[in-house]
Amino acid sequence: MMSRKNILLVVLILILFVSLLSAQIKLAAILPITGASSAFGQQGKQGLLLAMEMYPTVLGKKVEIVFIDTKSEKVEAANAFTRAIDYEKVVAIIGEISSSNTLAGSAIAEKKKVPTITPTATNPLVTQGKRYVFRVCFIDPFQGFIAAKFAHEDLKAKKVAIFTDIEQDFCVGLASFFKKNFTSFGGEIFEEYYRTGDQDFSAQLTDALSKNPDLLYVPGYYTEVALIARQARQFGYYGPILSADGCEAQQLINIGGDAVENLYYTTHYHPDAAQTDIAEVFVQRFEEKFNERPSALSALIFDAYLMILKAIETANSTDPEDIANALRNIKNFKGVTGIINMGEDGNPVKTGIINMVKDGKFTFVKAINP
Repeated sequence: MMSRKNILLVVLILILFVSLLSAQIKLAAILPITGASSAFGQQGKQGLLLAMEMYPTVLGKKVEIVFIDTKSEKVEAANAFTRAIDYEKVVAIIGEISSSNTLAGSAIAEKKKVPTITPTATNPLVTQGKRYVFRVCFIDPFQGFIAAKFAHEDLKAKKVAIFTDIEQDFCVGLASFFKKNFTSFGGEIFEEYYRTGDQDFSAQLTDALSKNPDLLYVPGYYTEVALIARQARQFGYYGPILSADGCEAQQLINIGGDAVENLYYTTHYHPDAAQTDIAEVFVQRFEEKFNERPSALSALIFDAYLMILKAIETANSTDPEDIANALRNIKNFKGVTGIINMGEDGNPVKTGIINMVKDGKFTFVKAINP
């Protein structure tokens, strides 16, 4: 039988344990760790692990992140957001990666009034009409504009074949905004369609190449972009290919090989385009930790984490409502991906980047300001 002294000691230990748990601030990272977009999920996890290592506390409390896998699926994304809010009781959420999955999950966060910040979901509908949903990346209208501007002014294209993945909101939106801007420059557009997971693009390429395009615009995800590039080269097309931020993963080069050499794409970041002091520190620390250069996604999710911590610090509160209000009022935030000013609509105003694949590496080309 325990003595009174030992019982008191156990009670004190339990009180200390509970107080330590309550001193933590819990966030959720909802990412595609497995499935078709798993490369993005792994990039995101790298960025967050480094962010937590560099900035482990806020308001004197340790930050805990619960990682939840969406398996790259819409239904799983919705389930993940529900679990994060109802079971894990998080005060804010980082995620998801794709526009489609973010739309599916963030609707739940909006209803339950828990602030959510996505690093890379660029479709305008993600934040439209919402008070609790934010993003670190620029939106598709701007990405579509800089892609069309680059195609017209730098690549001198007059006729463009657009390849659109009709299952991805991100791709459909980008294709639409590119078309609107490119035709306003006097260019000609014709369109081809495919679905996520397709592997044979011979019918679309036969039709597109019969019209002698100056450029193929493929604003899709890395697997399909790489396959389209390979098959286009096999069909004898050696002109430029332009893509978007969804193609930036090492798998693009692994799958595409020489076919994606000189492929251009619009994106949010490149290590050689550092605009802030923290950007230089981030590159150094990332290379030391992971023995590779950081991707745009790793940088964007790093900024998402820092922006939530900044909002908590500014609000001096872990109440979700207070965090959301502080996020909406972030101005002149010096992040890894540049200086960010959050608009009332939850969308940041920031610089766009053009990169290309050169000698098997993602290489900086130019920056385009809004």
